Amino acid sequence: MLELETPHGIARVRLDQAESPSAALVLGHGAGGGIDSPDLKGAAGAARDAGLSVALVEQPYRVAGRRAPAPAAQLDAAWVSVLSQLPFAGLALIVGGRSSGARVACRTAAETGASAVLCLAFPVHPPGKPEKSRLAELDAVEVPTLVVQGERDPFGLPPPGPRRNVVTVAGTHSLRSSGTIAAAVADWLTALQLA
Repeated sequence: MLELETPHGIARVRLDQAESPSAALVLGHGAGGGIDSPDLKGAAGAARDAGLSVALVEQPYRVAGRRAPAPAAQLDAAWVSVLSQLPFAGLALIVGGRSSGARVACRTAAETGASAVLCLAFPVHPPGKPEKSRLAELDAVEVPTLVVQGERDPFGLPPPGPRRNVVTVAGTHSLRSSGTIAAAVADWLTALQLA
């Protein structure tokens, strides 16, 4: 586990480097959860099986023991800082995360030089408030994107787009089936051909 300084405190990173990686996957957690959620584990496992290096990032507010997330600007700044310190120079970089972590990855994809974005349970809008859409964050991503979403997610279901594949799986926002997530991510990584 690495501990990295960011402008908003210490972030922790669980780093799993492949021997000769073809690319790297960096994932962030949801607002109230950590890096051990089933969907993050499934995605990370699929990436490792595909020969990628993997980093799971724990935001500073979680490292400090807080449950409530930091403001978006602080999350984004800490994320960008962590990515700049990871030993992935020269590798194609896939960024992503679950829920809030997916939003951070989308908002910073251009700044971090991401080659692709992986969103697990992207929260399109707050439950019951479709008028408060966050779809613009997803639409702004200009690289290939995979969204894996529960078919009954109360946070909404994003539409597919020109560079965006949307895979629906059984479940809600929690995406508890790591095997289903791993299969969807493995298929997408194969199709990406980033190596």
